[in-house]
Amino acid sequence: MSLLLLSGLAACDRAPAPVRFHAQGQPALLSEWGVLQVADRRLRLNQGVVPYELNTPLFSDYAHKLRTVWMPEGTSARYKADGAFEFPVGTVVSKTFYYPRVPGQAADSEVVARSNSADGEFRDGALDLAKVRLIETRLLVRRQEGWIALPYVWNAEQTEAKLMRGGELVALSLQAADGSRESATYQVPDQNQCGGCHGTDIKSKALQPIGLKARHLNREFDYAGGRANQLAHWQRLNYLSELPAQADLPHAADWRASARASLDARARAYLDINCGHCHSPKGPGNTSGLWLDAATDEPLRLGRCKLPIAAGKGTGDRRHDIVPGDPDASILVYRMDSDDPSAMMPEVGRSVVHREGVTLIREWIAAQQGDCG
Repeated sequence: MSLLLLSGLAACDRAPAPVRFHAQGQPALLSEWGVLQVADRRLRLNQGVVPYELNTPLFSDYAHKLRTVWMPEGTSARYKADGAFEFPVGTVVSKTFYYPRVPGQAADSEVVARSNSADGEFRDGALDLAKVRLIETRLLVRRQEGWIALPYVWNAEQTEAKLMRGGELVALSLQAADGSRESATYQVPDQNQCGGCHGTDIKSKALQPIGLKARHLNREFDYAGGRANQLAHWQRLNYLSELPAQADLPHAADWRASARASLDARARAYLDINCGHCHSPKGPGNTSGLWLDAATDEPLRLGRCKLPIAAGKGTGDRRHDIVPGDPDASILVYRMDSDDPSAMMPEVGRSVVHREGVTLIREWIAAQQGDCG
């Protein structure tokens, strides 16, 4: 029987079956992994499944995300200062995409709330399904031969998620706080598209986690036992080894935290998580010459007065990727502010413009000094 369908056992003392790592095959149902379970109309984490957040998350049509990691007993990830941690075979990483429900809307309504913050939605180790609508859960599983990505789409009853290797399109209407609405066609990626982002090394093409890096994870999280630094918490759980002293840990800024981080730090963190896995020296976008990962500091590589490698519709008739002091003349802003599939960046993972993200990058470029001659 599906773990996610055992809500009727909520009143019983029976504990759910443990997480199950599948070394082969592609299970048809999310419940076959046992990472998540629905009980009492709440989405809960199984024993040993650890939630986490990122300092600055990747934008996905304003979807909120519940991120978790699980590792087999007796194993741990090995710390790396720059790239993704080295995870043991058997690791299961999950990312559940969901939206806050709009009060007064029917349970099956396409209308969901549009917001950037998921603060307070994951409470007491669960998501309340009366308040959120689940869309999909993506698994990234570390097998002997490497990582594999599996996209699962939640049913209308919010009781189970089914493997959709070919992806899925979900029609939504995003409602802002002022009541205005914007249509969105949320795209669940197919397995090949997963590789488009997670294949961060163009030569090996092997999938790798994107967010599971020290700079993104170095932040506090409200655990059941109290608030704690995530990396220190993982170390206490024996989920992470070789962790340096806290003062030596890299840290990416929170793109929203203008009171705690500079404009430059926030913009670079935003570009790193949203663009840097592709636009990097080893990434699929390396031939563009525009590198937006955290390690790049050369102004030209970051787009300052840089001519595009290939002209075309994607430039919007602009000459440089970034023109200091002039966001309207900058290709980077033009492509971020477009929802035209032939021009927009990122190319996948969104159907609407991240207005607040564009505003941040516009402010960052406007604050830059100099000219392109």
